[in-house]
Amino acid sequence: MSPPDLCLFALAESHAYGEKVSAALGVPLAAHEERAFEDGEHKTRPLVNVRGRDVYVVHSLYGEPGASANDKLCRLLFFIGALKDASAGRVTAVLPYLCYARKDRKTKFRDPVITRYVARLIEAVETDRVVTIDVHNLAAYQNAFRCRIDHLEARKLFLDHLAPLIGADEVVVVSPDVGGVKRAEELRLALVRRLKREAGTAFLEKYRSAGKVTGEAVIGDVQDKVAVIIDDLISTGGTIARAAAACRQRGATRTYALATHGVFVGDAGRVLAAADLAGLVVTDTIPPFRLPAEFARDKLTVLESAPLVATAIRRLHEGGSLVELLDV
Repeated sequence: MSPPDLCLFALAESHAYGEKVSAALGVPLAAHEERAFEDGEHKTRPLVNVRGRDVYVVHSLYGEPGASANDKLCRLLFFIGALKDASAGRVTAVLPYLCYARKDRKTKFRDPVITRYVARLIEAVETDRVVTIDVHNLAAYQNAFRCRIDHLEARKLFLDHLAPLIGADEVVVVSPDVGGVKRAEELRLALVRRLKREAGTAFLEKYRSAGKVTGEAVIGDVQDKVAVIIDDLISTGGTIARAAAACRQRGATRTYALATHGVFVGDAGRVLAAADLAGLVVTDTIPPFRLPAEFARDKLTVLESAPLVATAIRRLHEGGSLVELLDV
């Protein structure tokens, strides 16, 4: 029995990203309406028949001028609700960047665990499945949702970009804090397989108090090696700049920083421009609209994640496996 027709939507702020997914998938974006009312309320509805269809809604939940993460989440929820009311057979929320993923635990008394609340909201409108890329804390993501979830990784995109830059040089993969050691180790192992030689690993101490980050000790050997700093996201840029400076001070020949999500808030542009980086690499889950154009031109590389998302959608639609997408 063949699967039901695939239907692909992208909400307004994610339309450009959705067009790239559409092109890679070979499925046109379906028509929908987003209407804002004078009092600030809004409605969103499909303009095509979705009855019984396998529907995918692309929406990256980052905040931007004129559309906060809260606004985007609300519109996503209303649209999925409208799809289910219109008898969609299955609705998958494709969220390249998942908002509030960093607030996944209590750090103070009576703190909210917003990751879990977001999961409950998405489930409340009867979302069948959620797909995201390199969420901040995979275990928290897996435990927060009761509906089906899938987690994509940008590691292969980074490998394809990194391998020619490293060449024959010795390389060490660096986590900017203890919490990211597993992520760094997974990239290191993938590099070993790709380069067919050993690669080192290192991490930095990191202490956070009242919003201030300290700690500069590097655990691991970076002397005379290319240091590749890996994180899931870059916010203010302070952590990456601190890690790059520490590696260079300890003899790294050059440093590259990789992060799936470039949030780039506050003084990130200034901080990263002053950092001792040979290059900064992010994906297009969040456009780098907050960075100065000069820095983006000279130091920043943005890798396209839409083909990865398109492949995942195709496999999910056809009942295939996503395991091969994670095996690099």
